Amino acid sequence: MKENFVFLGKSENPEYLNLKYANRHGLIAGATGTGKTVTLQIIAEGLSKAGVPVFVADVKGDLAGISQPIKLKDFLTKRAGEVGLAPYEPAPYPVCLWDLFGDQGHPIRTTVTEMGPLLLARLLGLNDTQEGVLTLAFRLADDEGLLLLDLKDLRALLVEVANRSKELSAEYGHVSRASVGAIQRRLLALEEQGAENFFGEPALDLTDLLRTTDDGEGIINILAADKLMQTPKLYATFLLWLLSELFEELPEIGDPEKPILAFFFDEAHLLFDEAPKALLQKIEQVVRLIRSKGVSVFFVTQNPLDVPDSVSSQLGNRVQHALRAFTPKEQRVVNAAADTFRPNKAFKTRDVITDLGIGEALVSTLISKGAPGVVQRTLIRPPCSRMGPITKKERKSILGASEMNDKYINTIDRESAYEVLHERAERLAKQQEKNEKRNAKKAKPKRRRSNRQSVGEAAFKTAARTLAREVVRGLLGSLKRR
Repeated sequence: MKENFVFLGKSENPEYLNLKYANRHGLIAGATGTGKTVTLQIIAEGLSKAGVPVFVADVKGDLAGISQPIKLKDFLTKRAGEVGLAPYEPAPYPVCLWDLFGDQGHPIRTTVTEMGPLLLARLLGLNDTQEGVLTLAFRLADDEGLLLLDLKDLRALLVEVANRSKELSAEYGHVSRASVGAIQRRLLALEEQGAENFFGEPALDLTDLLRTTDDGEGIINILAADKLMQTPKLYATFLLWLLSELFEELPEIGDPEKPILAFFFDEAHLLFDEAPKALLQKIEQVVRLIRSKGVSVFFVTQNPLDVPDSVSSQLGNRVQHALRAFTPKEQRVVNAAADTFRPNKAFKTRDVITDLGIGEALVSTLISKGAPGVVQRTLIRPPCSRMGPITKKERKSILGASEMNDKYINTIDRESAYEVLHERAERLAKQQEKNEKRNAKKAKPKRRRSNRQSVGEAAFKTAARTLAREVVRGLLGSLKRR
């Protein structure tokens, strides 16, 4: 072990991840069952030991075992001896458990305003026209000082936009009530998937992801994502939101001696699947610039081609586990993966990728002056923490001892767009009622043969009453759906 280096395993020589270049990002790739999760785990262990906080999504439910020491077995001690890991001792690592749904960890929340129209449109699967209407709604909220904290605020705002479509079209451009309706339906479907748990307050304080223990070890933040993976678009959008928030909020620090946070994006293909060009450009920009904020990003995926070239070219540290190559398509993937490495004269990279055993990988990390090292066939070291899930009792114990309990356990529902628009609708209804009574007193029945209103008067009053009733009915209906 070396200071400011993470020991990965052994080729002809020990292989390390240099923390000075860890913020140049990385890729962990390979077919199912080849050892990607263990590689992720040992890198997280090494980063934590070096005082670097980590954020990782536990998509299979087995990463939380990093909080417990491993039970030594013969094959583990044998592997430790083969790679020169001495002493090899079981060790737990400090963790903080999180869960968007609040079941398996501290709830993570953000506000609708913080999410923004671009990512929310991605989450809802909106087309360009619908995204334009959603952007208009956010602009209206900004102009009128309406806080969008949770989904009931957004629903209330969409009702307001629909009812004022003619007025808003004149000021902001065409507003289609049909597009508003489509957004509302998508929003309802999103709520049925449990996404309403994610929006609200208290919102996540990013500094809570950057904590270390009193002994200087980085805390490993583990997001329970096994349930979240049932809604892959929510999973991908949440992680992208978190990455963009880190980019926006953290100060520039240049190239530190080690990252202030390592961020692992497992199942990375979900981030890029069907992503519009504008969003891909945003992802590329965030990945390119976030390293100057001291954040290291590792993408974890089965197929290295899942990551677009514009992003893949920025990933300097690479661990490639075995790939299968039975079909022409799979062979193209192997060839593309091999071409991302600096060649080793001792072997052909293309041949080795398909020949790697479980726990073996091709490793290339950045070395002096940030240059990529020659690719090495590497035996990955065994973890010191448990490979597998934790029990309910162990999870309860970890959560009970966490400093985050009091901060996030209770939701806050302060006055926001829902309450403001609800009150506005009630005032409008009362004012309309007063106007009608006043007009009735001033009326002179003898001037007409009939007490009936003219067609114009009736149309005007009906429209005004409908506006108030629709706002109230829409808002109250939204409340019932909660």
